[in-house]
Amino acid sequence: MRDSDVVVIGGGYAGVRLAKRLDGTARVTMVDRKEVFFHRIASLRAGVRPDWTVMPFIPYDRLLRNGRVAVGKAVRIDTAERQVLLATGERLPYDVVVIATGADYPEPARFTGTTVDEAAKSFVGHQQNIATAEHVLVVGGGPSGVELSAEIRLTRPDARVTLAHSGSALLHATHSERAGRKARAWLESHDVEVRLDSFMSPGHDFGAYRDAHGNVIEADLSFWATGTTPNTLWLRLAGHGDWLNATGHVKVDRMLRAEGWLDVFAVGDVNDVSEFKITPAALAQADLAAHNIRAYLHSSGRHRKQPRSYRPIHRTPLIVPFGPGDGVTMLPVPGGETAVLGSRTSTLAKAKTLMTPYMRRQLGYTAA
Repeated sequence: MRDSDVVVIGGGYAGVRLAKRLDGTARVTMVDRKEVFFHRIASLRAGVRPDWTVMPFIPYDRLLRNGRVAVGKAVRIDTAERQVLLATGERLPYDVVVIATGADYPEPARFTGTTVDEAAKSFVGHQQNIATAEHVLVVGGGPSGVELSAEIRLTRPDARVTLAHSGSALLHATHSERAGRKARAWLESHDVEVRLDSFMSPGHDFGAYRDAHGNVIEADLSFWATGTTPNTLWLRLAGHGDWLNATGHVKVDRMLRAEGWLDVFAVGDVNDVSEFKITPAALAQADLAAHNIRAYLHSSGRHRKQPRSYRPIHRTPLIVPFGPGDGVTMLPVPGGETAVLGSRTSTLAKAKTLMTPYMRRQLGYTAA
């Protein structure tokens, strides 16, 4: 199997995990348009606090011992020749190809450009805008919107901050009313105005935003934390539109293979698995896909392995930080209930470091 070529397109959480899992058993090439790993979990704080500007960037150079990382943009998967074509013209042969291109997030949770300097410059721009804003509007009351609102409030205690959410409760997608109430209580106790049932759209005048009821909010700075878009336009442009569903996600079977293909897999935010698209799910998919790729490459012979089916993760621990020293943790417990834990657990598990030491270790670096 060491003579087999595996090409992983995308160097996010799922792609890094999968490439690392297969590094000892196949020739792995991981393709990413960025020159470093982007620790997105740390990006919201990096967009607000200058001391966190470079924290989300971790080099790829220690990830693989046997394989390599190719910096470039994949533009086509040639299934006839079994090659991945890069924008540079380079062709990468594959026995198995994995689509792990993730999803596009609203700023500041986005790697802008292709270099660290370009992305850091974008973070600095957001920091400067926040530092001078009189009124900041955050649209979206999911985990990202709540976390960003808290970071802004703690950095700018003198500014007006408004969080507008289209739903009737914060964190509604987590199905934990108690967690939503805790988030709202924290924000309001820190003078963040929370507007529920407030579907926002940009107004006609600069800095004016209108909700579905016609109410206008005037703010000199806004952030939209209202969802993600799968990074699959390149597949459609390359003639693989039939691999995608109506929302642009790659359709996969229970083995995480693109429908109809034994040698094409898709993992993480990019596929159509119905589950909460968070990092633990991406890592679980990468682990199962690694097993199934080994099973495919060992499809004949005495060491043959059987592929496994992926079970979507509908209940997983979720932590929403309220800055570095507080937050809410949702912990599934037997019986379908969710335990809601507070400051100490949330701070130790995520809020203080945003899992940066953990990801640095995953990429072969020290935690500091």
